[in-house]
Amino acid sequence: MFARPFAAVSAAVVSTAMVSSCLSSVGASHTSDVASASPSVPAPKAASAVSGECPQAARIAGRGPGRGPEPHAPGPAQVAELIADLDARRPALRLADRAPLTIPTWVHVITDGPRGASDSAVREQLAVLDAAYGGRTGGADTGIRFRLAGLTRTENPAWFRDPLSHERAMKQMRRGGAETLNLYVAQLGRLVLGYSTYPHQYADDPVLDGVVVDWRSLPGGSLRDFDRGYTGVHEIGHWLGLLHTFENGCLEPGDAVADTPPEAHPTQGCPAGKDTCPGNGRDPIHNFMDYSADACMSEFTAGQSLRMREAWAVYRETNTDITLDR
Repeated sequence: MFARPFAAVSAAVVSTAMVSSCLSSVGASHTSDVASASPSVPAPKAASAVSGECPQAARIAGRGPGRGPEPHAPGPAQVAELIADLDARRPALRLADRAPLTIPTWVHVITDGPRGASDSAVREQLAVLDAAYGGRTGGADTGIRFRLAGLTRTENPAWFRDPLSHERAMKQMRRGGAETLNLYVAQLGRLVLGYSTYPHQYADDPVLDGVVVDWRSLPGGSLRDFDRGYTGVHEIGHWLGLLHTFENGCLEPGDAVADTPPEAHPTQGCPAGKDTCPGNGRDPIHNFMDYSADACMSEFTAGQSLRMREAWAVYRETNTDITLDR
């Protein structure tokens, strides 16, 4: 594990929870384009972020479309508990001879009528997932693949414009158990491109389990710098148990993966040579679990691959008996 010396930590140690807290008044998907489309939704407020109380949050908020606060991200205490729980269960896991894992995937496309993801874009997204998790873009082959189990299309302007506010109603469409990925494709906003639940959250609330992404982030979408489908890759990484590479900043245990160098704050764009935790290796700007632009992302590490398989064995294989009736 890379050391995370306290002296190397910037004034604001960034985690997803910190960014979410700093921008809590925004409500993640309550962004300016949502507000303009629906008078009942208040305009976003990020005064605390831009006032200097949350400098990294302000930097994220001011950059336009991009990866930002994620509603279901665990807070620092939950992160510590999650890491400790998985580490405690590791000795009982037998993963060395595990066969490749194929995850049944239901995709739920939400539209407002004229706008929404096409069937071809959905299939291209599945191909991107297989390439990324298969190591064909660089990095480790995780052994994880995705099989399209079904595709639904629902016209609902309210869900389309603000899926977070209507999350429980929208996710009544969920199919399968803990082992089934449900991917919801709607429209989010300027501050966030997608969000996901984490595997340990499934047992407490199976209905909410799944991933939500902006339809414009699918391959060939209209979001500049985020149009290759890697938002889906990133969010599904969370669904499989990965934390951000900048989790805990330069401090131990970071993201709990030994072969991802720590970084003090999320990456924007693709800054060559970024090194925010000196002495621990350059920041993993090409890692799918950072916040880099899509063109910069290319890899998972072997350690992340193992972490995903461990989380799967603990939280998803063991919960396959908790299945929603359909």
